[in-house]
Amino acid sequence: MLIKNTQNLTRRLIRNLNRYRRLYCGNSGDFVPHVAVIGSGPAGFYTTQQLLKAHPKLKVDIYEKLPIPFGLVRYGVAPDHPEVKNVINTFTQTAQNERCNFIGNVSIGTDITIKHLQKAYNAIVLSYGADADRKLDIPGENLPNVISARALVGWYNGLPQDRNLEVDLSCDTAVVLGHGNVALDVARILLTPTSTLSKTDISNHALEALSKSNIKKVYVVGRRGPLQVSFTIKELREMINLEDCRTIIEKEDVSFIGSLTEELPRPRKRLTDLLYKTGCNPTDNNLIHWSKAIREWQLKFLLSPTKIVSNNDNRIDSVECVKNRLEGDDILNQKAVSTDETVQIKCGLVLRSIGYKSIPIDDAIPFDQKRGVIPNENGRVTGVTGMYCSGWVGSGPVGVILSTMSDGFNTGKLIVSDMNSGLIPNIQKSGKDGILPILREKGVNVVDFKSWEKINKVEVGKGEEMGKPREKLTDIQQMLDATQEKS
Repeated sequence: MLIKNTQNLTRRLIRNLNRYRRLYCGNSGDFVPHVAVIGSGPAGFYTTQQLLKAHPKLKVDIYEKLPIPFGLVRYGVAPDHPEVKNVINTFTQTAQNERCNFIGNVSIGTDITIKHLQKAYNAIVLSYGADADRKLDIPGENLPNVISARALVGWYNGLPQDRNLEVDLSCDTAVVLGHGNVALDVARILLTPTSTLSKTDISNHALEALSKSNIKKVYVVGRRGPLQVSFTIKELREMINLEDCRTIIEKEDVSFIGSLTEELPRPRKRLTDLLYKTGCNPTDNNLIHWSKAIREWQLKFLLSPTKIVSNNDNRIDSVECVKNRLEGDDILNQKAVSTDETVQIKCGLVLRSIGYKSIPIDDAIPFDQKRGVIPNENGRVTGVTGMYCSGWVGSGPVGVILSTMSDGFNTGKLIVSDMNSGLIPNIQKSGKDGILPILREKGVNVVDFKSWEKINKVEVGKGEEMGKPREKLTDIQQMLDATQEKS
């Protein structure tokens, strides 16, 4: 009798355990994890790529506030760098995976909340990048024609929020504040002949404005020295070889770095060597090229802007800068310390390129306001189980697409590892099926990837008419209208 009761008890325990596993864990054969990725730029797509690769059943829904995907690859890469945009082909393959869904024209925090997503998904990945600009916080920063480089990039790349940016190109001199790749990008676009730009996917409104530009000189100004610049050798070489444009790097600014190049890591060594040779020993080809130039650009070092000076018409007259000196033993990371000397650079356009920061999109997401990032440990958002981040929203705006790829892959691997270890409970969730009805009820016009392909077809068609790769739609309603086009 005891044995029989024990057997019955055991069977009941097994039935209850199986019922619990079916209810809360799912069977190993039918449990399908659902992950929401917020942001469809490189970080979002690379994370998605890894998630789909690392788990045979996992499904990913990519949410994007715009009706179109690809983020900074579409809106941040310079139009004369089409080879960088080839990664879109890989992202397209990912988006067309049957376990991946693109859900565009949805604003997280407004159209749908993080709490809604937490109910519908096993994990949430925040990959929405860094949209806000860092400010100079100096007098005159609010004058007309003091513009963020990010906004100018959005303007010439057709980002809807920047398409009506007011840019006055009637002056002959511009100052770009910053020594990163974006600073060189905007300087290059301002100085590149429009006959060259017209063959790219630059937005037509920007091309028309640039065709009437009077800008002949651009100063690219940084607070530290030639050993601390953040731009890369590719961008510098492009500027040195820019058509009809002269490069000015003062010999006294770079003569001292020639003896230091052997001590530097290889990428920095090559960059430093090019800076040195350009300033001290330019090639005959350089000299011939520059002698015919009708425009020029100049690198300026050890200057920090303290004031943007206006004239009597409340327009930019000049940028006032304090001269700096460098302190610290690590020559690549020395700090700029201001002196008592100042200089003024006459100009009519100022472009601020001193970095970006992310913004909070929902109160349920922890956020470090001072650093402009989501606090995290190797991709796990601090204090929230099942929430992760990848790309600039977690690391800050550092690195290029390659480093973003590595970060996205690592986050994807981490999520699958946390699922396998039980850190993320194996509770069956609904995924997009729990979210789309809410969006429909709110009247949100959701754009899927097939609808994006209709937008893409319209843009490519417009571009062919103009003799260029594409002409981007810059108005949200135009994009939504294009999704109704017949295939």
